[in-house]
Amino acid sequence: MSPSLGQRPRMVLGSSWRDCVLSPSFPDSLPLPFDDMRSSDSPRSDEVEHLLLNAQLRDALEPLFDESIGRVNAELMSTSTENDFLQSMLDWERAPILPICEWFQPTLELPPPDSLYENQLHKILSETIRRLFEKHIVLDFTDHLTDRQLYCLIYRDILPSHEKMIQRRNNYLHWDCANTNDDPDVWLRYYASDEDRRAWQEETGGNLPPIEDPPFRRRLPRAPL
Repeated sequence: MSPSLGQRPRMVLGSSWRDCVLSPSFPDSLPLPFDDMRSSDSPRSDEVEHLLLNAQLRDALEPLFDESIGRVNAELMSTSTENDFLQSMLDWERAPILPICEWFQPTLELPPPDSLYENQLHKILSETIRRLFEKHIVLDFTDHLTDRQLYCLIYRDILPSHEKMIQRRNNYLHWDCANTNDDPDVWLRYYASDEDRRAWQEETGGNLPPIEDPPFRRRLPRAPL
């Protein structure tokens, strides 16, 4: 039997969300019209909605149980906050993995870089960055790249990359255009703060490159990590 998800104390869960029942809170002698309980401006009706959704989400996630779900502590967050967290996990599990170019309809196809003059490339690059952001794809650390280098990166690496297509309002895919994990030199030289540089040196014992201003500053769409 798979381990069960932690239960919120205000609800008794059966074998599925359809079996959920609320603990009685009103004496039989107190009349409470059904319409009043469902009123959209009733705090109790909102809590009922959140609890039913919570049970439904947990039921859907039960077959996917892992240690990340087990770390959800229902006592430290509101029901609605927990629901948002569980929904994000369910969206991740169900999201298809597709090349980024296929996130678009029709498929986003760019002309080869060597077929474009500079003015053509700049125009297509700007439009492509805008369209990527519409799909919640954010390009980080681009100011050390020329337009042509950035275009080549999108053409060669980003658009063919297979990624989870998660369609949530507050979910963004950040693409590290400095390749920080494999070669931190560019990040340390152009983007890292003094604190970041000290921490990196203390952790790795490596030599820090000199600080330089990025040569191609851009104002690209931003989003929180």
